[in-house]
Amino acid sequence: MNQTKSDPNYKVIAENRRARFDYAIERDIECGLLLEGSEVKSMRQGGANIAESYAAVEEGELWLVNSYVAPYDQAKTFRHDERRRRKLLVSRKELADLWNATQRKGMTLVPLVMYFNHRGMAKIKLGIAKGKKNHDKRETAAKRDWARQKQRLLKDNR
Repeated sequence: MNQTKSDPNYKVIAENRRARFDYAIERDIECGLLLEGSEVKSMRQGGANIAESYAAVEEGELWLVNSYVAPYDQAKTFRHDERRRRKLLVSRKELADLWNATQRKGMTLVPLVMYFNHRGMAKIKLGIAKGKKNHDKRETAAKRDWARQKQRLLKDNR
């Protein structure tokens, strides 16, 4: 996703930084979110968290489970539930692919980043992933440390 810095509508709301550490992500998919008005306003202020959340295909629909959207103080009458299940919007073909990946192949749907796109619409990027074992996590950390050390050595030799 190449967004220009000057795009006034594009804004990252929440990011799941541990997702790439805990999961081997094979591909990702962009989904729309079905939100209430107070949720959108709270997200515009940056009050959201997707770190402990996941997505699931249930009864032919895609749901975002256990995501947190902070309460919006100005909404007195029409308040939203902070941890409610939010419906995700995808095409039927994508939904069939996601169901196939989770039920038949044992994959997990992990939220990677929640953002407002260039049109100002709330979107979420889901990663279709497989959980990493502890030795895989150690291997990833070792590769990252070696790359960092290699950059330091190259910088010092100049």
